Amino acid sequence: MIIITLQREKCIGCNYCAEFAPEFFRMSKKDGKSVLLKSKEKKGFHTVKTPFPDAFEPCDKASKACPVNIISVKKI
Repeated sequence: MIIITLQREKCIGCNYCAEFAPEFFRMSKKDGKSVLLKSKEKKGFHTVKTPFPDAFEPCDKASKACPVNIISVKKI
């Protein structure tokens, strides 16, 4: 299981996440911030759980590329 978390309010709209993991991230046309697709929001954290192990690598690249460190990716 892979857990991906985004703190959307802190996003600066650099677009790295959408470039590295387009299956999981898009840029909002409304405010220019990142959107974690199919996520659930709780207290400012948007989270997705996926059983697909191949989701880890692109999301981990997006996490490492993020200049404000608002993406976390965990394997459980």
